[in-house]
Amino acid sequence: MSRVLLTGASGFIGRHCIPALIAQGYEVHAVSSRSAGNQDGAIWHKADLLDFPVIQSILEQVGPSHLLHLAWYAEPGKYWASAENLRWVAASMELFRHFEKIGGKRLVAAGTCAEYEWRDALYSEDATPAIPATLYGVCKHATQSVLAAYAQQSGVSAAWGRIFSLYGPHEHPSRLTASIIRSLLKGQSAGCSEGRQIRDYLYVADVAEAFVALLGSDLSGPVNIGSGAGISVRHLVQRIGDLTGQTQRIHFGALQGNLSEPPEIVADIQKLLTTGWKPTTDLDDGLSETIAWWRRQLAAG
Repeated sequence: MSRVLLTGASGFIGRHCIPALIAQGYEVHAVSSRSAGNQDGAIWHKADLLDFPVIQSILEQVGPSHLLHLAWYAEPGKYWASAENLRWVAASMELFRHFEKIGGKRLVAAGTCAEYEWRDALYSEDATPAIPATLYGVCKHATQSVLAAYAQQSGVSAAWGRIFSLYGPHEHPSRLTASIIRSLLKGQSAGCSEGRQIRDYLYVADVAEAFVALLGSDLSGPVNIGSGAGISVRHLVQRIGDLTGQTQRIHFGALQGNLSEPPEIVADIQKLLTTGWKPTTDLDDGLSETIAWWRRQLAAG
């Protein structure tokens, strides 16, 4: 049985990776600063990834053959420009180095579409330049670049999943999809921009399945993780209104859009599709699941 160390295991994507990894036969060792105990078939380790002596001890104790590294600083509204990104570059490098030192074989880490130069509509790993415009994007891309060079030198097999837009249960309540759903379920007005921008939205469980498929493949380097199809933010928000029966509470144009972002960001996912993965959750099903989850959360207080 292959043994995988999963960082960010209690996070938005990480918690959805656990059942997918177990279904593929991995022994899952889940690392989080908010340990959830021995649940879901995973073995949990409570640790701060920035406390590297503790992480080194866990690596030596577990001896994983695989590493799925999802943890990073991601406070909404702050992570784009936060100096915390610098600490996570260093922590990730130490994690990769010691994983190789203990004999680890296959490593996949989470990147972002913000690593690309925002100039195209369809973003390709091989054709779109990686010229990030934010500190977050620069730090993610720097980590990917060093990892690629280190993997080539050390012989570790390594891939880098560049995430596009996503939504689903457990999303931070201040992010777009969650905030619109919460407002409408509370019977409140939901303001947003005109929503003309096109984005590539993928349900979080499909994102998790994509990472697990990538971990089990022999692909190396950057690999886009998205649906491969764009929809307008306006359409996304409109469908939330329709599914909650609260369309009349949505106010398009109430907020100023971010003029620094491009009008269209869609992933070229041809490389990801070679793993055999494909998205299985359509927009309405994913939104319905997310709305139902938030209903339960709000009912529970």
